[in-house]
Amino acid sequence: MRVLLGANILFSYLLTPSGDGPVVRVVEAGVLGAYTLLLPEGLLEELEEAASAKPYLAGRIARDDLLALREVLEATAETIPAIRGPIPEITRDRSDDYLLAYAVVGAADYLVTGDHDILVLERVDEVRIITPREMVRLLVEDA
Repeated sequence: MRVLLGANILFSYLLTPSGDGPVVRVVEAGVLGAYTLLLPEGLLEELEEAASAKPYLAGRIARDDLLALREVLEATAETIPAIRGPIPEITRDRSDDYLLAYAVVGAADYLVTGDHDILVLERVDEVRIITPREMVRLLVEDA
């Protein structure tokens, strides 16, 4: 099973790494190899920039935690090379379209997100768009 996690999932994980909610379970399952975790080239840089530029995130995410997550993801995830061409407009929020493009290019089975603008699509090509809670159900069924 090939899975791309939206940036909001990774931010949620960084905000609650010691919890055991769906987001934590999904991220940890990917890192432990329960599925192939896909990582778009450049996503980690985007996370770092947003975590330092947005006061809400900067005050709640320790730089060491962000760097530790980056190191783990680089070691465990399959990187999807940067898309050089134009990205089709699909969502209401143009800034979300890259995730869908990377999910398709990376042959993801699932895109896991908490973004309602993306979730309403339910599917793009062969990629199912699901919540972290739905992903936990899939992981339990596969176990």
